[in-house]
Amino acid sequence: MPDTLAAPASHLLEIKHSRFLAQAMPIGNAADALSFVSMVSVADATHNCWAYRCGNEYRSSDDGEPAGTAGRPILAAIDGQGYDRVVVVVTRWYGGIKLGAGGLVRAYGGTAAECLRLAPRLPLVAMRRLRLACPFDELGTVHAQLAAHAADKLGEEFDEHGAQLAIELPAERVDGLKTQLRDATRDRVRWLDAGG
Repeated sequence: MPDTLAAPASHLLEIKHSRFLAQAMPIGNAADALSFVSMVSVADATHNCWAYRCGNEYRSSDDGEPAGTAGRPILAAIDGQGYDRVVVVVTRWYGGIKLGAGGLVRAYGGTAAECLRLAPRLPLVAMRRLRLACPFDELGTVHAQLAAHAADKLGEEFDEHGAQLAIELPAERVDGLKTQLRDATRDRVRWLDAGG
């Protein structure tokens, strides 16, 4: 699984008198990314180039630099560092020395990569939502197993047969929870989700 940022991050590099400031932020969707781009873009800077990845959705901008020399290298840095749900803006203040296409690719991609390399990481964990039903006398056992498998209870309803719970837990723990509940309750828990 990829990571996202645990907190916003930034990194400043000077390359041949040009200053490159990378600013990175965790995002939940494309709108968050574009909002961050407009928030941190510096009006009097030479360029504000950016890229984001949020699952299969991604975009990048060269903001006036030669095509493919800024946005794509920033996106490659996001992917190369193993990140998802991240936006990076690299702002450049021109220092009077032209870097050439290869130099720009290295400057933008390198500044973004270094920013992400030094940033605090947060693993993205695939979560799964499930529903289960159990008799009243098994509720204590069910709650104990939910806690043991890092499951959050999203809702609970009661009827004459017992309780129905909506839960969310890390996807890799689902099979273990189902096995434990089957064994601990003598198979008295019913799974109401399609993957039951």
